[in-house]
Amino acid sequence: MIDKTAIIHPSAQIAEDAIIGPYVVIGENVKIGSKTRVISNAHIEFAEIGERCTISPFATIGSEPQDLGYKGEPTKVVIGDDTIIKENVTVHRGAACGDYTTRIGNKCLLMVGSHVAHNCVLDDQVILANLVTLGGHVHVGFGAFVGGMSVFHQNIRIGDMAIISGFSASRQDILPYSKGEGRPPVPRGLNVVALKRRGVSQEVRTHMNEAFKLLISDELNTTQAIEKIKAEIPTNEYIEKMIDFVKSSKRGVLLKSHKSGHESLESEE
Repeated sequence: MIDKTAIIHPSAQIAEDAIIGPYVVIGENVKIGSKTRVISNAHIEFAEIGERCTISPFATIGSEPQDLGYKGEPTKVVIGDDTIIKENVTVHRGAACGDYTTRIGNKCLLMVGSHVAHNCVLDDQVILANLVTLGGHVHVGFGAFVGGMSVFHQNIRIGDMAIISGFSASRQDILPYSKGEGRPPVPRGLNVVALKRRGVSQEVRTHMNEAFKLLISDELNTTQAIEKIKAEIPTNEYIEKMIDFVKSSKRGVLLKSHKSGHESLESEE
């Protein structure tokens, strides 16, 4: 159903059972999937939106990136299935780099006023609370939760199932499965609640916690911590992911409670 007051560009492709509410503007190169609802006064352009999504009033999806190098190249936003975009959320389309795309996965929730900048990638089941701001090229891992009014520098990564308290800010990567708070959000422990909900066993969580304590230890640098983990702790897919995340960091992973954060393994070699 398309409300008679909606403005729809001729190039738009809208599923027959999608709902387009009053005063919605659907611009160029838009695809909207089955059973998706676009509520009143939303604005969408250059975007592919999956099935069963909800786009709330005054959300803006696919507008030009805030990138001075952008010159009108054909870029876009891609949003998966069952994702909820709340009021006044802004999701900018990609700048002319990478794959030219801003991506949001399945079953995500972007709460009121949150902002996803150009070329960001949000994996499945990510939650951004009210007024979260992501700079360009931020990658948020599966199941991560970011507290309200938090701000993140462009090009950082937030690891899988990390949870970050409100009013935080970081210029460095956030370790997977960690919980942190502050500016920067120094990791205080593992996100045990998320791990339990996803069926991670007590034994695996115990080994993860042992590895986590070594990574944040003031007595070891990153290389020493990783060597000790490999030598002394039974490995599992979650520990391996933490180690790979640290080793692949380009901006450094926030592990220590000091001004410069913790340098990545690459920068120590």
